[in-house]
Amino acid sequence: MLDTHVSTPVTTRRLRIGPAADHIDAFADWLHHTGYKPVSIIGLLRSLAGWTDWMIANKFTAENLLAGCEACKLALQKQPRALRSRGPNQHSLTAAALFIRFLQSHGVLPLSIAPPSVSERWPILGEFRLWMRRNRGLTETTIDMYQYTLVALLEGLGPEPRTYSAEALRDFVLDRARPHGIERAKSIVVAVRSFLRFLAVTGRCTPGLEHAIPGFTSWQLSSVPRFLPAEDVEQVLDSCTNYRFGLRDKAVLLLLARLGLRASEVAQLKFADVDWRKGCITVCGKARRRELLPLPQEVGNAILLYLKQGRPHLRVPEIFTSVLAPMRPLTRAAVTHIVRSALGRAGVKAPVNGAHVLRHSAATSMLRNGALLASVGAVLRHRSPMTTAHYAKVDFCLLSEIAQPWPEGTSC
Repeated sequence: MLDTHVSTPVTTRRLRIGPAADHIDAFADWLHHTGYKPVSIIGLLRSLAGWTDWMIANKFTAENLLAGCEACKLALQKQPRALRSRGPNQHSLTAAALFIRFLQSHGVLPLSIAPPSVSERWPILGEFRLWMRRNRGLTETTIDMYQYTLVALLEGLGPEPRTYSAEALRDFVLDRARPHGIERAKSIVVAVRSFLRFLAVTGRCTPGLEHAIPGFTSWQLSSVPRFLPAEDVEQVLDSCTNYRFGLRDKAVLLLLARLGLRASEVAQLKFADVDWRKGCITVCGKARRRELLPLPQEVGNAILLYLKQGRPHLRVPEIFTSVLAPMRPLTRAAVTHIVRSALGRAGVKAPVNGAHVLRHSAATSMLRNGALLASVGAVLRHRSPMTTAHYAKVDFCLLSEIAQPWPEGTSC
C-alpha cells in the first residue's frame, strides 16, 4: 500500500488523484519487494507525483501514459524546471519510466518495441560474433569492442563485402583512427583485419585484403608501466572504512590489488569459482582460459565478510552484485566505477583512472618485493614473457645504477 511507504499526506493525495492512481499501491509494494531502500522509494514516489501533476495539467489521462511520458520529456528539453520550483524534473522522468516498465511487466501496458539489435540489422556481424567465439575463443567484451568499429565499417562501405577495395578499407581505418591515441588505433586495425579474415574464410571477399590495412608504429617496451605506489594502494583500500558499500568495494579492490585481476574477471567471479577448502579461485580470463590462482587470506576474509554482512539476498551465481535496486550482478563498468570512486575518496591522483592501474600496481609491488618476472607473469596469466618484461623497468633506483654514460659524459 502507498500509505505504508509515504507518510506525507500531500504526496499521497497527489498520487491518488493522478493518472497513476489505479496502480500506485501495487507499484509502491513492487519497489519494496524489488529491493529499493525506504528512502529511495520515498524519493521515487515524490518524483512520480511531480510527473502526474504535469500529466493532469496537460490533460493526459491513464489511457495515454506513454504519450504523456514522451511529451513531458520534450517539454523539459525545451524548458527545464526552474530551481526550487514545483513540477517535473529529470528525476520525475526516471520515476515515470520505472512506473511504465512496472506496468508493462505486469501486462497493463503493451511492451515497447525494442529497436533491432546489431545482429538483426547486420546478420553478417552475428555470424562474425559466433565464428570468433567458436574459432578464436574471444570473450563477449572483446567482440563488443570489435563490433563498435565494424558497424561503422558496414555503414560507411556498405553491406556487400565483395565491393570492398583496399583503398576504401585503408581510408576507413585512417579516418576512424585519426581522433584516437595509438592503442585505440591499433584496436581498430585488429578489428578490421579480423573481420576481413572471417570474410575471406567464408568466401565473401578476396583473400588477403587484411594485408592492405595499415599498421601503427608502437615500439615494444618503450613505455613505463603506470602504477600506484604501495602506500597509495593502501590508502585506496582504507577508503572503504565507514563507507556504506565498503564491504563489497574492499573485497573487489583487494582482488584487483593483490591478485591483479581484470575488471571483467572480478565481475564474472562466481561462487563455484572459489574453492575455500584448497584456498584458490578459478579465473576465466582472456580467450576464456580458466586458470587457478591462490586466494590470499586477506582477500578471502574480505570476501567472506561481504557475503555474510554486505551482499543482498539475490539468487545469482555471481559473487558481487549491486547494493541498491535494481539488484543485479556487477558489470565490468561497475567494477571500474568502484575503483574510480575509491581513488576519489582517498584523494589519490592515479596515472590511469580505472581498474587496470591496480593490476599494474600489483605487478610492480611483487617485483619490488623480490618476485621473479616468471612468477609475476604466472599470477597475471601472461601468455608471452615479453608482456611481463614490461614491468622490469619499475625499479628506477636500480636502473640508474646500471645506466651507461654517453661517450665523454657522466653517468646518470
